[in-house]
Amino acid sequence: MESEYMFLINIAAILLAANIGGIISVKFKQPAVLGQILMGIVLGAGLIEKTELITHLAEIGVIFLMFIAGLETDVNELKESGKSSSLIAIGGVIVPFVLVGGAAYIVTNDLMISVFMGIVSTATSVSISVQTLREIGQLRTKQGISILGAAIIDDIIGILLLTIVVGIVSPESSSSILVVLWKISLFFLITFVFGLIITKLIRSLDLKINFEDKIVTYAIVICFMLAFMSEELGVAAITGAYFSGVVFSMTEHRHRVSHDINKIATTLFTPIFFVSIGMGVDLKSALSALGIGSILIVMAIIGKIIGSGLGARFSGFNKAEALQIGFGMVPRAEVAIIIANLGLKLNVISDQEIATVILMVLVTTLVTPSLLKWSFARIK
Repeated sequence: MESEYMFLINIAAILLAANIGGIISVKFKQPAVLGQILMGIVLGAGLIEKTELITHLAEIGVIFLMFIAGLETDVNELKESGKSSSLIAIGGVIVPFVLVGGAAYIVTNDLMISVFMGIVSTATSVSISVQTLREIGQLRTKQGISILGAAIIDDIIGILLLTIVVGIVSPESSSSILVVLWKISLFFLITFVFGLIITKLIRSLDLKINFEDKIVTYAIVICFMLAFMSEELGVAAITGAYFSGVVFSMTEHRHRVSHDINKIATTLFTPIFFVSIGMGVDLKSALSALGIGSILIVMAIIGKIIGSGLGARFSGFNKAEALQIGFGMVPRAEVAIIIANLGLKLNVISDQEIATVILMVLVTTLVTPSLLKWSFARIK
């Protein structure tokens, strides 16, 4: 009989594998995150089951990752990147949607399948890019900040597109587009007001009491609360985590919070997150979709590079910087799989399309770290 404490061995094995994978990857001059994902694929091929506990720990990992990204964001630079992030996001939605949707229509001759696959290809999983940019010291560059802003915006556009399509396919299962817009607007309004209150409260309390030792705990509490609220309002939890980090970046405690959260996250939670991405890959399903999948993956990668790259060029970036931004917008992960699973439940797409999405997630996740590192190292 399996011990009820077997989860401890599983977590220990995941952390060891993440460490070894990261070391090997760095030896080959690749980002550590790439080795962690590959080790996850190995573990997921029958060695360790991806349990609910591992999934929850991984979710905390990506929330911490985005919280740290928010802490390392310069608010003034984020405001300045609003226009460029919007253009990058719009280009990164339109071009992949057209290319992937068009390719899917040529293959399937089914308009609804092609539209749904086009929507799947629009969502960027910025966590892979964030970790890679942090590893190579480029997260706080103009390109890094624009990638962060654009990824948030294109997720919102993707949610709106999905709402419209689901409303057409199954009106009773979907909120109206106005309700979705209201929820998203409410999230940003609450975040803005909450941010003002928190920053003012911390500044006033700093004058009266010294809670330097407790600030990290309060920061985690606020991060988790905003992440939960954003998820409940139809915006990804990582968006709430990111903006809670932005809030604390405007306080005098940003360095203490960033340092301590970094220690907690990189020791336990973020390695589990990246290994769990690999563990979630069903290699048999992915390989079964290799034919049609290859075409759609090429379109998905090219679509983000061209679309986001053009948006970057229109907003004043040079060719090298636009290419770096395009590479940073390539990865897809949990959002793409969630959208695809919804399509399967609504009988819009089949198991073959799901397998194609899994393959797209696998390939885009694996190629992005290397593309980003190469582009910043070689392209000046």
